[in-house]
Amino acid sequence: MSATDVTINGTEENESRHDARSVPPMGMTGQGFQKAAVSAVDDIERYYTNLTSRQVLPSVSPGYLQKLLPSEPPVHGEEWQDIEKDIERTIMPGITHWQSPKFMAFFPASSTYPAILGEMWSAALTAPAFNWICSPAVTELETIVLDWLANMLGLPAAFLSKGEGGGVIQGSASEAIVTVMVAARERFVRRQLEREGVNDPEEIEDRSCELRAKLVALGSDHAHSSTKKAANIAGSRYRGISTDLSTEFALTGKQLRSKIEELHARGLHPYYLTVTIGTTNTCAVDDFHSIAEVAKDYPDIWIHCDAAYAGAALILPEYQHLAKEMSFVDSFDMNMHKWLLTNFDASCLFVRKRRDLTDALSVTPAYLKNSFTESGLVTDYRDWQVPLGRRFRSLKIWFVIRTWGVAGLQEHIRHHIRLGDLFAELVRSRGDIFSIMVPARFALTVLTVHPRRRPTPQLNGVTEGGVPRPYEDQHVPVEPHAHDQQLQEANEITKEVYTLIDQRKELFLTASVIGEAYAIRVVSANPLADEKYVREAFDELVSTAEEVLSKRPD
Repeated sequence: MSATDVTINGTEENESRHDARSVPPMGMTGQGFQKAAVSAVDDIERYYTNLTSRQVLPSVSPGYLQKLLPSEPPVHGEEWQDIEKDIERTIMPGITHWQSPKFMAFFPASSTYPAILGEMWSAALTAPAFNWICSPAVTELETIVLDWLANMLGLPAAFLSKGEGGGVIQGSASEAIVTVMVAARERFVRRQLEREGVNDPEEIEDRSCELRAKLVALGSDHAHSSTKKAANIAGSRYRGISTDLSTEFALTGKQLRSKIEELHARGLHPYYLTVTIGTTNTCAVDDFHSIAEVAKDYPDIWIHCDAAYAGAALILPEYQHLAKEMSFVDSFDMNMHKWLLTNFDASCLFVRKRRDLTDALSVTPAYLKNSFTESGLVTDYRDWQVPLGRRFRSLKIWFVIRTWGVAGLQEHIRHHIRLGDLFAELVRSRGDIFSIMVPARFALTVLTVHPRRRPTPQLNGVTEGGVPRPYEDQHVPVEPHAHDQQLQEANEITKEVYTLIDQRKELFLTASVIGEAYAIRVVSANPLADEKYVREAFDELVSTAEEVLSKRPD
C-alpha cells in the first residue's frame, strides 16, 4: 500500500492526506482479514475434526518454546501466512488438548463453535465496558442472560436482577470468591460499627482496622484452595474445618458450629464461609440443611456456595432440590466454562443483595461519573468486581443458550452423567482390582487399586485440614502419609498404575491424596466426550493394573 493509500471499510481509497505507516491501521486490509479469517477458521475446524489423532499431553520439556522462537522481536512486520504457519510448528507441540475426548483430568474447560464465534464478536467490539455508557448492550445483555441462567438453574428468585440481587460474570470461581469475601468483610465491619454506634470518621477507621484483625474466613478441608487464597488477599485468617468419610467428606452443621464456637472462645470473628456443591477432590455436596440451621444463629457470616463445576447439573430438574436449598446463602457461583459449553472465561456469580457488593467495591472518581450512573437507572458492573474493565463475555453465553436451548443443555449434562455412571459400573465390575472411594457423582469417579486377593483397604475416616490437593498446581501428587501397611501397599500400587498411564500420554487423568489414600480421578465431561473413550480408559486402567499386580508377590 502506498503512502497515500488508506483502508476504509475494507477497501483502499486514495486520500490527499499523508499516511506513512507501512502496516495498515487494522494490521490488514479488509480483504486480507477476510482471507486470513477464513484460513484460521478452516484450521480450527480441522483441529477439532482430527483432535483424537493428537496425543492429549505434550511431550515437550520446560523451555522448549524459547528454542523455537527468535530471541528478539521482528523489526519489520511479517505476512500473516508466515505467522499462521507457526501455530502448528511452535504452539501445538506445547498444548494440552483439553477438548480431546481422551482428556479425563481435572474438570472440563468447554469449547464450542458458537462460543468461539461469541469470542470473535467480543474481540471485534472490544470495549472495557466498566459502566453502562461504555456500551449499553454489554451491560444489558449480561443482566438478561444471567437472569436466564438463574431461572434455568432453579435458583431462588432473590438472585434475580428484578429484586435486590442479580448476577455478574467473573473471570473464574476463584475471582468470585475474592470478590464476595471482600464484600463479606466490609459487611461484617459495617454492621459491627453500627451496633457500637461509632460515627466519628477517625474512630470508624481505627475500629475497622481492629475488627478486621480478628476476622476469620472458613471452609471445609475439601473446599477449593481459592478460599484460603482469597483470605490471604482479604487480609484475614483462614481456618479449615475437618470432614470425614462418614459423611462422604461433606461439611455438616455440627462441624461448622463447633468451629465457630471454638473461634468465638478465642475472641475471633468468623465472617465468611464457603460451602460447596461438587468439591474438587470427590464432588462432595455439603449438608446444606444442617448448615442452614447454624446460619440462623450467625447472620453476620456471609455464606458463599461454590458450585464451579457441578453447579451446571442444576439445569436438570432432578438436581434442582439443591438449588432450592440455596435460600440461606448470600452468593452462588458456577462456571459455564467448565461444564456448560461456553469457552473460558465465564464464571457466573449471583448475589442476594447487590448493594453488599457495591458498598464494598464502588469508587467513583470524577472521570467515571456520568448522568446515567448518577440517575441510578443503570447497572455499572465495575462495582460488582475487583477489576475496572471487563470484556463482552455475555455474547458467548447468549450464543450458547440460543444454540442449544434449555433442552439441549440438559441433554448435554445427562450425556456425561450417563458416561460417568457407565465408567463407575465398569470399575465396580472389577472389584478384584479397584475400589471406588466415594459414590460416583456428577460424572466423576474416584478410585484406588488394591492388592488382589486381599481385603479392600479402608481409610481411617478422617482427613486433616491441610489435605494436599496438588493436582490444582501440578498433576503429579505428593506422597500420602499412610500408617497402615495394607493402605501403604495399595497407595504404592495405585501410584504406579497412575504414573505408567501418565507417562504414556495417551490419556490424561489426575491423581490426588484423600486422607491417607492415593486415588485416581476420572471425569469425562468435555463436549466431545464419548462412550468409546470411556471404555478405552477403563481398559487401559485394567491392563495397567494387571501389569503392575503381576510383578508383585501374592
